[in-house]
Amino acid sequence: MFKQIAAAVLVLSVAACAAPRLRPVTPWLPGQPGLQSLPAPGEYPIDSSGSELRLLVYRAGALSNLGHNHVMVNRAVTGLVQIGGSVSASSFSLKAAVNDFLVDDAQSRSEEGEDFPGDIPEDAKAGTRRNMLSNAVLNAAEFPDITVKSVSLTGTLEAPNAVLEISVAGHTSTISMPFSLRGDPHHVIAAGSTELRQTALGLTPYSLVHGALQVQDAMQLKFKITVATN
Repeated sequence: MFKQIAAAVLVLSVAACAAPRLRPVTPWLPGQPGLQSLPAPGEYPIDSSGSELRLLVYRAGALSNLGHNHVMVNRAVTGLVQIGGSVSASSFSLKAAVNDFLVDDAQSRSEEGEDFPGDIPEDAKAGTRRNMLSNAVLNAAEFPDITVKSVSLTGTLEAPNAVLEISVAGHTSTISMPFSLRGDPHHVIAAGSTELRQTALGLTPYSLVHGALQVQDAMQLKFKITVATN
């Protein structure tokens, strides 16, 4: 029995965990001015160098102190933004290869504060990555990309909202997400944060030892999408 528990603890230490503590909707851009107007209508590529998707997942269960929280970041986002004469006349689509996610890099962990203390050993990072890409989770071999496209955009420049269609591991979900628009003469940046549930994305939360070691259903998505407008 001891060997089984020890093995379970090892698996937890390299598995993604969740217990969400949601943060404000407008992170990441201190001092960046709010967008005053949309750029000229047209099709604009997403600037991968200024864009990222970030997942925050947290340990849970009676033995959760034996694991640690994780930050998973993808900075290879590609896609197109179609800007119309208003928020509601605009749309976008993007893609992120699941193999491009970085797991627990030191900079991202430090940016997320006290819930993500210290650095993580390389073998633990590698184990978390293997678990994330496995057939039981993202199934990277069969579904190499996460895709997101807007179904509708509503609201104003001050308070926009997107209804999104997200495809992960062969399952498509529809969610609503508020975001902020910021910019300068050369860029438009959309940023936001929302809670996602693994079951809503068609994923099965991880659990061991009758739930004493587990991945809770809820996790947090943070995103920043940058478009160069000239």
